[in-house]
Amino acid sequence: MPAKIITFSIQKGGSSKTTTSGIVSYLLSQDYRVLSVDLDPQGNLTELLTLRDVEEFRGMTVLEAMEEQDASGYICKISDTLHLLPAEDLLATFSRWLYNDYSGQEPALVLAQTLATVRDNYDYIIIDTAPALGDQTINALAASDYVVAMFEASKFCYSALGRFLKTCDEVRKLVNPDLRVAGILRGLIDARRSDNKVLIELVEEDYGDICFETVLTRNAAAGRVAIKGLFDNNEINVAVSQYKPFVEELMERVKD
Repeated sequence: MPAKIITFSIQKGGSSKTTTSGIVSYLLSQDYRVLSVDLDPQGNLTELLTLRDVEEFRGMTVLEAMEEQDASGYICKISDTLHLLPAEDLLATFSRWLYNDYSGQEPALVLAQTLATVRDNYDYIIIDTAPALGDQTINALAASDYVVAMFEASKFCYSALGRFLKTCDEVRKLVNPDLRVAGILRGLIDARRSDNKVLIELVEEDYGDICFETVLTRNAAAGRVAIKGLFDNNEINVAVSQYKPFVEELMERVKD
């Protein structure tokens, strides 16, 4: 059975997309075969999973995979069950390549066609996206079965959330009728701040059952995952503890 493809996204920085994508990939890989796809030119997911400088991957990234529309030669092995399609700065040139050199019919489906070459090798494919509604993010949505909308408790993220969900609707109408919103994953910036709590509650009032019950809080151990990594990390159980109930919810929502 081909992998379920799940994108974590919103067009707002600082929403824990990368940390969540990395930890969810790690947790799923305990029982399943997982491919993580870094679709952000910053390459933060690549650094988090490999603890290596992204420049070390130049010429062997998701950009080259999409240019060839074949991912098989660009996958980096993190563990036996967790693999990565890395990214680095030159992914920012994707749009230029897409509109100058791509010869296919639908620019939004380049990633989908690329992942199709390896999809049968995995149970889950997790995609981390840039904090923008550019060609990379549209390609991620067009390739996905499900999307998790990330929400941090801030006014600007609240403003972005509705627009992001409308973008998902447009992608569904135009290129990917199978795309479904798995839910909204809410995160508190500061549990002590009343305005943060109000925004968390407001999103639940606005979107109801689409919200996951799990609400992430800022966790120092999770924040240090980017420094210590996910393997050989003596804080890993603390770092991933609040993500475990979310993964359970997510699995329930994406099961066939």
